[in-house]
Amino acid sequence: MGIMSLWNRDHDPLLSFHEVIEAVGREHDMGETAEEVPLGAVVGSVGRSDDFDRDFRPLRRSARLAEVRRRFDAGEWPPPIRLLRLGELYFVVDGHHRVAVARERGWTTLPASVRRICTTAYARACLRACDLTTSAAERRFLEVLPLPDDVRTENSLGSPADWTRIADAAMAWGYRRLLVDGTSYCCAADLAAAWWHEEVTPVVAAWRAGPAGDHGLALTDLEVFVTELARRDDLGQLDWQDPANREAPCH
Repeated sequence: MGIMSLWNRDHDPLLSFHEVIEAVGREHDMGETAEEVPLGAVVGSVGRSDDFDRDFRPLRRSARLAEVRRRFDAGEWPPPIRLLRLGELYFVVDGHHRVAVARERGWTTLPASVRRICTTAYARACLRACDLTTSAAERRFLEVLPLPDDVRTENSLGSPADWTRIADAAMAWGYRRLLVDGTSYCCAADLAAAWWHEEVTPVVAAWRAGPAGDHGLALTDLEVFVTELARRDDLGQLDWQDPANREAPCH
């Protein structure tokens, strides 16, 4: 029952549910639903992440795999698989071989019973094992500054250092508001929402309206903001200036 072939070692590993949920943070579970699930989004396993690669190509031969192949080829319709869903990702609880054989045979969907789990950091379809450190940094940021759900799902950053930098910037902004005009916030969510709308949004709007925004860069709002933070740091400034006119403040 050794490794099927050496080429599989070079392919992306199947995501481990336990590693991903530790990184992104578990908030609450929702009920199970019956769905027709796209197999391309099934990229992880609850307990067998060492037995398949990310495309569900088996890494070991087994009698079970051969039996499932025989049943597919005989035209037997497979029973629903069981999955857990985090954001845009699905993890197999039961039905690993059915997923593997269905993908071998060119199927694009399978019937499934799916339990959705809501997470702190959003689990995006592009997530890889190498991204989990960044996802953990995102979770820690959101535990301190819980941004609205729509902002969470539409934004990402490329490194843990970026998440740390904007956390520092947001907390410093809240402290300056307290010192300048006595503004305080009743909870972390109110501070996060105010920082986003009063600090981040104007900076991003100014950047997108300026010369840099004309280049068509596919940056999220947070990526724009952290880029502008780095520019501001280089200039040794505490206040924002419009990227298109450095003598005029954004707000």
